[in-house]
Amino acid sequence: MGEVPGPLVGPHELQDLLGVSRTRMRQLIRYPTFPAPFQRLHGTTVWLRAEVEAWIAEHRPPRPTDGDEAE
Repeated sequence: MGEVPGPLVGPHELQDLLGVSRTRMRQLIRYPTFPAPFQRLHGTTVWLRAEVEAWIAEHRPPRPTDGDEAE
């Protein structure tokens, strides 16, 4: 395989980026619009972080805040 075109994320990082449980993450990665894995390795799968972040920006609305955030 050639050069990696950017940072990669595995399942744990993917959960953190999405802000969801492992079960929900597994549901989301099955969506037809979710980015295809960059590579499937023995025991795990990795995605390009930039593609995941772009998908989140397009498909996951911002969460409501509780009003404690500093502006």
